[in-house]
Amino acid sequence: MKAEILSLLRETENYISGQELCERFQVTRTAVWKVINGLKKEGYEIEAVQNRGYRLVSQPDMFGKAELESRIRTKWAGRHIAFYESVGSTNAAAKLLAEEDAPAGTLVVAESQTAGRGRRGRGWVSPPGHNLYFTLLLRPEIDPDKASMLTLVMALAVKEAVEEAYGAQAGIKWPNDIVLNSKKVTGILTEMSLQGEYIQHVVIGVGINVKKQEFAPELAEKATSLEAELGHPISRALLLEKVMERFEEDYALFLEKQDLSLLLAAYNAALVNCDRQVKVLDPAGEYVGTARGINEKGELLVLDSGNKLKKIYAGEVSVRGIYGYV
Repeated sequence: MKAEILSLLRETENYISGQELCERFQVTRTAVWKVINGLKKEGYEIEAVQNRGYRLVSQPDMFGKAELESRIRTKWAGRHIAFYESVGSTNAAAKLLAEEDAPAGTLVVAESQTAGRGRRGRGWVSPPGHNLYFTLLLRPEIDPDKASMLTLVMALAVKEAVEEAYGAQAGIKWPNDIVLNSKKVTGILTEMSLQGEYIQHVVIGVGINVKKQEFAPELAEKATSLEAELGHPISRALLLEKVMERFEEDYALFLEKQDLSLLLAAYNAALVNCDRQVKVLDPAGEYVGTARGINEKGELLVLDSGNKLKKIYAGEVSVRGIYGYV
């Protein structure tokens, strides 16, 4: 009821009477008062006027379970939320919930992580109050070899959400880094659990640098944050709301064909590597080529120096820009 009342207050320009809230939720005026009082203690500025009701005057950059539940209005993505002030990693927490039969679309969100991880086992610094850390639980009925494409689906959803919420021209560095002004703002880690030859569950973890912050010297030239690049405050709750909306739509298109064919044009249009020289860090030997976009399987197409078009699979090799991160 707390999230529902908050949602109504946010969506209503004028006052909502206490009687209307009582009738809508079938509770007493005392119960409504307790919810309103609780929201005030959390920092929401709510005006109460006798014979008129309640009105949300203003709110700080709130971020918690009630705030998220009041915003997310998708069909299934993010409709079940597990919120933690601190957790080892949202991916680890999501996998535990998956083993307890949590439904597809369960969203794990944390203020901070003590053991956040990036690709290839790298650590992901996760201080409280600065960034957005979340994991979405999926139970797709697809072949396991197609699960890696879900990372690209999430990357596209995050890119679209940043643009929809804040008008920023974000790009994607293949396969899943979101970049602004040639610097990374987002990392994505997808993990899969199998039962025999079938997918038991997939978890997609996302870390988005939101607030202005200092980065370690080795990251300073290639990492940034949304607020640093856009120059104004960013609501983490609004951003997560938009990511869930965009992912739900893009995921449906992925499932329709069980590949990226219906998302290919949008992804390639956002691909900052496209038509640029890249260095392919292949264990069999590094080489330089020109990126030509991705195919429907999410493989990066690279034209090598011998004019041969090669398909690069994200799980096997890495790609770097010739003159920098992208």
